[in-house]
Amino acid sequence: MNNSYNTLTQLTVGERQVHIHSLPALSDRTKRLPFSLKILLENLLRHEDGKNVTAQDIDALLNWKPEEKPSKEVAFTPARVVMQDFTGVPAIVDLAAMRDAMAKLGGDPNKINPLSPAEMVIDHSVQVDEYGHDGAFDLNAKLEYQRNKERYEFLRWGQGAFDNLKVVPPATGIVHQVNLEYLARVVFEKEIDGMPFAYPDTLVGTDSHTTMINGLGILGWGVGGIEAEAAMLGQPISLLIPQVVGFKLEGQLPEGTTATDLVLTVTQMLREHGVVGKFVEFFGDGLAELPLADRATIANMAPEYGATCGIFPIDNETLEYLRLTNRDEEKIALIEGYAKHQGMWREPGDEPLYTDVLTLDLATVVPSLAGPKRPQDRIPLNDAGKTIQAHLGEFQHERSEKNADSNQDEARTVGEGGASRVAQDEPATLGAGKVTYKGETFELVDGACVIAAITSCTNTSNPSVILAAGLVAQKAKALGLTPKPWVKTSLAPGSKVVTDYLKQAELLEPLADLGFDLVGYGCTTCIGNSGPLPTEINEAIVKHQLVVSSILSGNRNFEGRIHQDVKMNFLASPPLVVAYALAGRTDIDVYNEPLCQTKEGKDVFLKDIWPSVSEVSELVSQTVTQAMFAKNYADVYQGDKHWQEIAVNQSERYNWQDDSTYIRKAPFFDDMTKAPPGIPSIKGARCLAKLGDSVTTDHISPAGNIKASAPAGEYLQAQGVKQSDFNSYGSRRGNHEVMMRGTFANVRLRNQLAPGTEGGITRLLPDGELMSIFDAAEQYQQRNTPLVVLAGSEYGTGSSRDWAAKGSLLLGIKTVLAKSYERIHRSNLIGMGVLPLQFKSGEGHEELGLSGEEEFEIEGIYDTATEVVVTAKNADGKETQFSADIRIDTPKEWEYYKHGGILQYVLRQMLN
Repeated sequence: MNNSYNTLTQLTVGERQVHIHSLPALSDRTKRLPFSLKILLENLLRHEDGKNVTAQDIDALLNWKPEEKPSKEVAFTPARVVMQDFTGVPAIVDLAAMRDAMAKLGGDPNKINPLSPAEMVIDHSVQVDEYGHDGAFDLNAKLEYQRNKERYEFLRWGQGAFDNLKVVPPATGIVHQVNLEYLARVVFEKEIDGMPFAYPDTLVGTDSHTTMINGLGILGWGVGGIEAEAAMLGQPISLLIPQVVGFKLEGQLPEGTTATDLVLTVTQMLREHGVVGKFVEFFGDGLAELPLADRATIANMAPEYGATCGIFPIDNETLEYLRLTNRDEEKIALIEGYAKHQGMWREPGDEPLYTDVLTLDLATVVPSLAGPKRPQDRIPLNDAGKTIQAHLGEFQHERSEKNADSNQDEARTVGEGGASRVAQDEPATLGAGKVTYKGETFELVDGACVIAAITSCTNTSNPSVILAAGLVAQKAKALGLTPKPWVKTSLAPGSKVVTDYLKQAELLEPLADLGFDLVGYGCTTCIGNSGPLPTEINEAIVKHQLVVSSILSGNRNFEGRIHQDVKMNFLASPPLVVAYALAGRTDIDVYNEPLCQTKEGKDVFLKDIWPSVSEVSELVSQTVTQAMFAKNYADVYQGDKHWQEIAVNQSERYNWQDDSTYIRKAPFFDDMTKAPPGIPSIKGARCLAKLGDSVTTDHISPAGNIKASAPAGEYLQAQGVKQSDFNSYGSRRGNHEVMMRGTFANVRLRNQLAPGTEGGITRLLPDGELMSIFDAAEQYQQRNTPLVVLAGSEYGTGSSRDWAAKGSLLLGIKTVLAKSYERIHRSNLIGMGVLPLQFKSGEGHEELGLSGEEEFEIEGIYDTATEVVVTAKNADGKETQFSADIRIDTPKEWEYYKHGGILQYVLRQMLN
């Protein structure tokens, strides 16, 4: 590597000496650079090679101007990659398929290996099938292994076959919390060219909430599995030098508020300000009052406020957390010495240069919820009753209109001599119905809360809110209270340490007595692994078309994500989750209405069971100990007996099984040639889906359960899989046949090409026949018709789902035309060879009068172009012509697109 700026020097810490690239030796200008850009600058200095990183790149970052719109591309080389198993399995499938492709093209398959540490935590596969009893954890774990046997065998193979790949087994914790509590280095140590080097720990992860690690002062963010695979294979990640928004924190949180209330406030403020594609950096003297767990909670939700990252500087609180979590004292001394030398240590009064600055007085934070569809839609708790009632009214109105339209259709059918099953049956009462469940009869009504989940990962990393939930449960138990019988309750912590300190505080039992038994360690309700509702409850919801709700301590509440039959979903702190479970409904004014009554008929209000801040903080200091972390991470890679009993194949190349419904050879390299195919032409394209604003990756590549009537369900049944063994979409991400059928199959998707429908339905053009999006795509492919998607703003918001891009490619989509994109999905589309185009400001498919029934031709696609001309011709021959921006933002992205995708690019580079 080059050392053009003579920054290579030695740092002495105690009796140790390490080599570093010194920022103070570079220039005084580094002093007021944002903390995050200092990390990025060091990364460039260390990787300067005259090709991927040049002296001009370093100059551009050193002379960063906060107000300038990003235009300069640099290459970021993360020190490591973290994965969870939903996104990690297809990444390992791709690597295994790349080994086969390398061999087929005459190269050495053993070159396909992670070149930097790749760490996977299996945390997304456990589902809440069993709950509300002390055997729930064991039964859910048993079901997890039964369902995922093939996947786990494959991962055990990958762990042995690939260098630099470590796998943390199931039932250990969630990836972000394991990363925070164990995997994180803060400062890396590695021998380079025979010399000991120290440099910042940096990473990318295959989960969008990788940003949780920003709470420790580590620069990292979520990417698609596609980008992560390239990073594992030594490819730097191209990014424009970002604008950095400073978020100043002052004061202290008031009595009665939690870290959850703070993060929902921060999320709302930053989403309103607009930080998509930007770094956010927290600073100010309020940080001195903010525990590391609270910082991690805020950093976790960077995807919800739209930023690439939400980072905190290193300070004494960072070091104390590292001690608490049993990090080595010698390593902690190195972190302190390194951070102070590099100007990466927070000093009182520090105020770097920022693009914009937002300020929040912590004292103004109030208890809050967010929902019913988006995490940025914060609702102050004192307004929650009337606000949620208003949302409920909107859903009820939508139901009435839909039923009115349905009745008109039924009347027409009967009038034409057809038979109507609905007309013959006794019509169900809408909005209310009697249910008998576990020997108890009750009325289930609109507004009922049917899921209450203390779930990973935003809040279970935070002892203060978890212990607060335990105290609420303890106080409720003392009053003889229990949740309503229709509420599905669960506790799914992010690590085993959580249950240790709950036991130490004698709060695990009160939580269990209220139905919040341990159901598993992993990502459950928030990812859509909430499991089935009791049959009697679910049947009543469907029959009476009930508008019911969930309350969860997670970070995502997009439509159809938590449970397909639950319309309203609210994010809240763990103690509020317990409170709403007692109430059994969300349309309640919890400040002025009683949550419930005791057996004696006495009203119980929220204030009667809410713990004080001092009560919680005292309990945290008494119960959370270093010994707990030492014990739980002593043998982190060993796993339980189920994991250890899995048979391991020792071959270097994977032995694909033709009858597997979980692991199939990735098709992306099937027709690959040694030479890149170049830029494709797009003519005679048809619209597969015409969509509105805020279409998320959940809409494009749904999580959660697979319905028997969906194309993926029909495929699995044709393979002999029983519906009870379908598992989830996420668990089958290693099978492209399932995932391409799940693309655009979300039950809440509204395709304007098929008005009046909900779900993955479209019209085959020019025929006009209604059918599933997958079936239409199959017919278009038989006709050699390229496809286009028309969309509104914020296309691809949500989790970093690589299958949202992979599935789009396999359906035959060549381009997407949207008003704007979320960062990760735009990048993923390019990574799969799909062209992202953006309407000009003020334009969109509605403004241009596009029906979606036109034929599309796109002209002017070449690798220095910034815009194209789109011609849309309708059936009458009328043409609408307009310009659109090409959202391929860097030269490296153009290389990926010309090669047909990032993995093909990497493979050809290795081959040559």
